[in-house]
Amino acid sequence: MTTPPDSSDVKGADPPPHPTQALDDTVHQRHRLGVLTITAEAERVEFTYLRDMLSLTGGNLSRHLAVLEGAGLIDVTKGYEGRRPRTWIAITPAGRTALAAELGALEALVLRHRRSSQGAGRGSLAGQVETTENWDSPDVNDGIAEDFGLT
Repeated sequence: MTTPPDSSDVKGADPPPHPTQALDDTVHQRHRLGVLTITAEAERVEFTYLRDMLSLTGGNLSRHLAVLEGAGLIDVTKGYEGRRPRTWIAITPAGRTALAAELGALEALVLRHRRSSQGAGRGSLAGQVETTENWDSPDVNDGIAEDFGLT
């Protein structure tokens, strides 16, 4: 019995999806990824520790925590330590699963990049991309920012 050919060997077959397709926007944002990786290392983490480790303001961290909590990736618990109010953050099982998937997608992306950057082999953009003289000018960057609604 023969095995079916790999889809990359079949003419006209769709290529496999690019590894970036597996990145989760909720998890991938750098501060939220930081929250998940730090909380995965401990049973629970105190709010001020996260704020300081990620160099965020309390308000910015609160917003990222709300997104992660809304997605079911972390649990936020408020309480007291002595007379001082505290907020603790813990990663949920769903958060661990999402973090593992994100790290897997990033590993696949790094592997693909390393393979393509070892020469102008399959998957490489060598010789396929041309830049203009002003490719990194303030005007071009402003246009890109405007296209993405960042201005």
